[in-house]
Amino acid sequence: MRYLPLTDTDRSAMLDTIGAPDIDALFADVPEAARLAGSIEGLPMHASEMAVEKHMRRLSKKNLAASDAAFFLGAGAYKHHIPASVDHIIQRGEFLTAYTPYQPEIAQGTLQMLFEFQSQVARLYGCAVANASMYDGSTACWEAVAMAGRVARGKKRKVVLSGALHPHYAEVVRTMAKFTDDEIAGAPPSLTAKPDDDGLIARIDGDTSCVVVQYPDILGRLPDLAKIAQAAHDQGALLIAVNTEPVALGAIASPGELGADIVVGEGQSIGVGLQFGGPYLGLFAVRDEKHVRMMPGRLCGETVDAEGKRGFVLTLSTREQHIRREKATSNICTNSGLCALAFNVHMTLLGEKGLRRLAMENHRLACMAADRLAKVPGVKVLNDAFFNEFTLLLDGDARAIVRDLTKRDILAGVSLGRLFPGNTALANGLLVAVTETTTEEDVETLASALEEVLA
Repeated sequence: MRYLPLTDTDRSAMLDTIGAPDIDALFADVPEAARLAGSIEGLPMHASEMAVEKHMRRLSKKNLAASDAAFFLGAGAYKHHIPASVDHIIQRGEFLTAYTPYQPEIAQGTLQMLFEFQSQVARLYGCAVANASMYDGSTACWEAVAMAGRVARGKKRKVVLSGALHPHYAEVVRTMAKFTDDEIAGAPPSLTAKPDDDGLIARIDGDTSCVVVQYPDILGRLPDLAKIAQAAHDQGALLIAVNTEPVALGAIASPGELGADIVVGEGQSIGVGLQFGGPYLGLFAVRDEKHVRMMPGRLCGETVDAEGKRGFVLTLSTREQHIRREKATSNICTNSGLCALAFNVHMTLLGEKGLRRLAMENHRLACMAADRLAKVPGVKVLNDAFFNEFTLLLDGDARAIVRDLTKRDILAGVSLGRLFPGNTALANGLLVAVTETTTEEDVETLASALEEVLA
């Protein structure tokens, strides 16, 4: 009765009011063949609230939480330390309950936060302008592809995807491209120490609107963005750089500096946390201000009021721009405001020096882990270079080994067989991520367990 408060008398009165003899009459237009006859096979009947709670608790005990294990998962979602002050600030009522800042006169705090967030992302990415965030990295990636099509005015429809682009991002692009005229030219990843930049460049031609490259890539390698950017620009195409680990940009050159025209990515690493897979935070920026009107999403600007006081407003992009179906600039007509605030607060607490120190510690620990794991018989480190994530080649199926290690309370990484199902050439690959939360004891635990499992 808690969730179905209507009585039979209530239902009869409602049916009488609309002139329907019974509830089945409401579905008269649904073909008989499409109707469900009886209960769904295999689905249990309803249970009490207490019974469901007990059942869900039993299921939850099967989970191995990130904080309860030696943790080496990455592939686009990373475990970093989030200061307690971040959660404290984002839970303040004026931020937690705020909605769309359409009325700038009563939303100055939210708008100022978005403006500062945009400034941080633009500087981090080496770009001129960033928007007020998107849903996550994968949808931001597609929006960048769609924007490149607008810049090309529909005259170029070939989208070249790097084989080392995160497969989930690539799949989002392919899914959305089903509703456009874009031709998606992908490729399988190559298990080589360095990314196949020359092979990617060879696929760029005069029909290409954009080239999408992950930096660092899905195997943890660092592509030569400057070289790829030059090749793309020679063919009149834009370079879209995708970054899934923003902490890396405290140690390596920003994509904008290296010639990327549009830079997108996932902001989860800074301030947001793993959160059981979401919500996350899409980052989006452009290097050239001339492209600003082609950008999707919201843009917050700084201005002065009638009295000359500093103020903030939503500018250039209006909601009406995003409710025009196929004519819309973007159908993402909101932003991940609370996650953007968490990013903003954490980045402010770090500052430039703090971000660089954090990046250096991530890299130091990753190098230490790679050196130790390389000594395990049956383990080879693929990468020549990496930031905090690298690929191991194991003497055995990585998916099975990962499952064995979970029984020892070790979350060893993400198997390439899971990321690229059906590609048997990658079955022995294991993607390992190391952050400042990883201890030397965690690395030794993983190395010792691998020795036993591989033996």
